[in-house]
Parts: sequence; structure tokens; C-alpha cells
Amino acid sequence: MRPASLIVFGVFAALPTLAADSSVHFLEKPAMNKSGIVFSYAGDLWTVPRSGGVATRLTSGVGFETEAAFSPDGSTIAFTGEYDGNVDIFTIPAGGGVPKRITYHPDADRVVGWSPDGKRIVLRSNRDSFSRFTQLYTVDPNGGFAEALPLPMACTGAYSPDGKRMVYAPLDGGQFATGFTNFVSWKRYRGGEASYLWIVNFSDLAITKVPRTDSNDINPMWIGDKIYFLSDRQGPMTLWMWDGKSKEPKKVIENNGKDISSASAGPGGIVYEQFGGIYIYDLATNKSTKVDVQIAADLAEVRPHFQNVSREIRNAAISPNGVRAVFEAHGEILTVPADKGDIRNLTNTPGVMERTPSWSPDGKSVAYFSDESGEYALHVKPQSGEGDARKIPLAGNSAFYFDPKWSPDSTHIAFSDNELNLWDVDIANAKLTKIDTDLMYVIGREIAWSGDSKWIAFTKFLPNHFHAIELYSLESGKTTQLTDGMSDARFPAFDRDGQYLYFTASTNYGPTISGLDMTSDEHDVTRSIYLFVLANNVASRLHRKATKKSRASPRRPVKAGADAAVAAAVPARIAPRSRQSPCASIWTA
Repeated sequence: MRPASLIVFGVFAALPTLAADSSVHFLEKPAMNKSGIVFSYAGDLWTVPRSGGVATRLTSGVGFETEAAFSPDGSTIAFTGEYDGNVDIFTIPAGGGVPKRITYHPDADRVVGWSPDGKRIVLRSNRDSFSRFTQLYTVDPNGGFAEALPLPMACTGAYSPDGKRMVYAPLDGGQFATGFTNFVSWKRYRGGEASYLWIVNFSDLAITKVPRTDSNDINPMWIGDKIYFLSDRQGPMTLWMWDGKSKEPKKVIENNGKDISSASAGPGGIVYEQFGGIYIYDLATNKSTKVDVQIAADLAEVRPHFQNVSREIRNAAISPNGVRAVFEAHGEILTVPADKGDIRNLTNTPGVMERTPSWSPDGKSVAYFSDESGEYALHVKPQSGEGDARKIPLAGNSAFYFDPKWSPDSTHIAFSDNELNLWDVDIANAKLTKIDTDLMYVIGREIAWSGDSKWIAFTKFLPNHFHAIELYSLESGKTTQLTDGMSDARFPAFDRDGQYLYFTASTNYGPTISGLDMTSDEHDVTRSIYLFVLANNVASRLHRKATKKSRASPRRPVKAGADAAVAAAVPARIAPRSRQSPCASIWTA
């Protein structure tokens, strides 16, 4: 077969739903002056009146333009841009014009805001950092060298109206990202990297802490004598206020929906983004109003077009006869000939995501997961591409499903989901059966079918973080744990006759179970190969050959069963994986 990297796939890509519905947009990072709002959409800056209407594109650079901030007089917009191949600070007149580059440092510089007098732009950068943190700087809007504020670490901040103090966030919320375009923390994260807010007095660098327990407090704004910010201290991220005197901040927007992603202070209110929509919170009435924004522009990304997806190939599988291979690419399922023939697009569904194809052992069908209905379902399509797909809804609240594995007789498929469940589905009647729920998260379960398609062997986490081999019977619906949990048992595999179940086990795996702990990096894990004797009248393959006089008579075949399983070690050992070579060695003892 030709290497997949040499195959150029072309698919017809389109987003018909988004293209047809002009009300569906994902508008980001709004800011406002007295008359208008500027926001980021499709990598460019756009403006729209505060009352709403048709937006006007303000920038059209090849890179991203985002994080806009109006000057205090509302005449100039500072923003983060990528015009010259680097992330820097730019300015542009509020009414439009040619962007002017302000910073030239090779590290990324990003807009935070303005000084109250409009003479300095506040930015964040890691240009002087020795680790994963940023600092705040100010720069003249006409250009020049940036000057660091006297803060060891800072991600965002806002001056007091007199410019003598600043409320700021020392941490970036644990995002550790080069982009810093969004606050990216784990949902409701409460660890040591949770973002908090401090108030610094620049005259003596005295610090006042905004009251909190363990919440994520971000996006500070100083309006009059009050500090507004976003916080998840009582659920979804929403707008809070602290007057500097009360013991606790006050929630000003009751939010029972999606997180508010960003907010910016402007004349008379606060403009914020929630789930792609733009809202204005009126400081006088304490009410929020949604801004109706319409986009009418030439957006090449949403036009139907052909897409070269040769760099998006994943989840490959070979047909049982080796004549064709199936790939997932750009949300489509395609089969490719080994030698001659055409590429077949089995799905041809622009705007729908299809994942993880699996070829049936009889060679007739390809199974895959599809979100065509809005939720992922299992589809089974003839490999010829002719006819409609069989669509099997999947139960539960899972968002993703992984690694479909056909039974040898092509009548069942086993797969796992992101809620740690292992499932079996009977293709004929679409019956879905939950086999097991794992203890810890792992993408994809190690699954093996017996040759008669009546048993499934799989691995499961135990409380001690070791894996155990378990055996599930499709006939009885019962699961039996085969290994004792004193070693890490992995990679089950049946022999062709179903009389033996092979697996590997490690007795020195323990020091490596913590995952992110680097103290075990120098510890080499070794595994030996073992087998279970599944039938009660089948001898172990390691049993020494008897003499002719004592040799047992030919055995009759007996069905495999978990109750008859006996483990024996195979005289082979898997060597530690070399740090120079990605391959392991196997030898007999």
C-alpha cells in the first residue's frame, strides 16, 4: 500500500447551517466607547453601534486581530495583532484606517488597556520572564520602548481613575499558553493556580486583596470607586462588584447559563461576551441588554469549497482482504485502494463530524461515530458507499465515543465513551448494553473479542491504580475479574481457538502510577507475557511433553469459560523500552 502521507485527499467542505443562518455568530472580546462597540470575529476586528445593527469590518490582516481597547477619549483603538508575523500592539482610529505598529519585541505583546489620561497603553508580555508568567508594561501610543510596571507578576489589570492604584491579576489562571487570548482554566478549578485579584498602591506598593476563598477572579475593571470583575465563586462565571469596604463582593448579574467569557468597561456600562453574544450592562439601571449584531460580509471560510485534507488523516484501518484502507479526514470517512482505483468518500457530509472508522471482519461494512443528529450516534455504512447508513442512537450523556471494535462474526461492536463506560451493541436489533464503568479516565479501552464472538476481554483500573484483566460473557451478561490486582495486567488477546487468553503483566509498575510525577522517569517498567487456560480440559502450553506411555489421549474441544481460567507464565519477557529506540524487544528465556 502507498504511504498515507503521499495520498492527497480532497473533500468538499461547507458549513451550510452557519452560512445560511446570519444570526449565528461567535463574537469575542468586545469593548465600547460612547457610540460604538468593537469586537473580534473570524480573526478580524469589527465595529457596530451600541444599539446594534450590521457590523463593519475594521481590520483584515492575514493573522488574528483581537483584544481591542478604546482610549479614554474613544478616538483610538489599541489591539493585539499579527500583521508582520509576530504578536504585537497596534493602534487604529476608531473610525477605521491603517493600523500602526507600536511594539517590536520578538516575544508576544498583548493589549490590556489604557492609562486614565490616555498617554500610555497597558500591555502584558513575558519578555523579561524566567518562567511561565507575564508582567505588565506601558508604552506610548506613538511608539517607543515599553516600561515595566513594578509588579513581579501580572496578567491583566485596570488603573484607578486617578492612576495612583491598579487592580490586577498576578496569575494567568494556569493556562500556560503562548496565546493568552482566553482565560483557560479547568471548569470550576480550585487549585493553586486559580486567579485572584490584588489592588496595588504605586506610591508604596502596598497590597490590598479582593476578598475571596478559592474562586477564579479575572478581568478586573475599575469604575468610579468600585471594582468590577468576573468570578465563578457561585457557579458560572459572571459579573461581580466590590466597593473596597464590604467584607464580600456583590454579584451584579445573576447567571444561570454559560460563562461570561470577557468584559470591558465603557461609558455608562460594561460590555461583555456570553456564548458568542454581546451584551451591555447598564450601570444606572443595573440591567443587561443584548446587542443585535448582524454580519454581512464575504467570509471565505463559510463558502462551500474543496479542501485538501492530506494533513488531517487519522484513525486508519485496513480492510480484511487488504485491498483498501479506511481513514478519517476532516470529518469524512474515506476508503483508499492499495494499488489502483478511486478514493471513496463514504459519508460526504459537509458540516457533520464523522470519527473513528472500523472495518467489519466480513469486509462488508464500515462503522463510525457521527454527530449528524446533533448528538453522536453509531453509523454502519456499506463499504461500497452504496445505500444509506444504519444509524444507531447511543444512550447516556456522553459527549464522545471511542475505538469501535467489531466482533469476529460482524454482529456486535464494542466501544467506550468519555464517561468511562464500556458498551456493546447488537447491530441487528440496535440493542445497547453497558458492560462496565472504569474507575479512572483513559481514552480508549483495551478490548479483545474471543474467536466465537461470545466473550470480551478488557482491562479495568483498580483502586491501587493497577489494571486488571476482566472477562465479559455476552450470553450471561456477567463480568469476571481474572487477575488478582497485585500486578499491572494489560493488553489481553485471545488465541484463534479461544482456548487461551494472553496478556502482559508488570510487577514493578508501582512507582510509575502517579503519571505526572517525574521522580519515576528513570524507572524502567518491565512486563512478562502470561496466558490463561480457559477450558477445563486444555493443558497449558507450557506443560512439559509426556512420554509416549503417559501421553494423554486426544482432548475433545470444550468451550472457554471464566470459571475454568488458570493463569500460567509464558517464558518470554518484554524488555524495558530504550530511550533511543521506540521499539521493544522480545526474547525467550
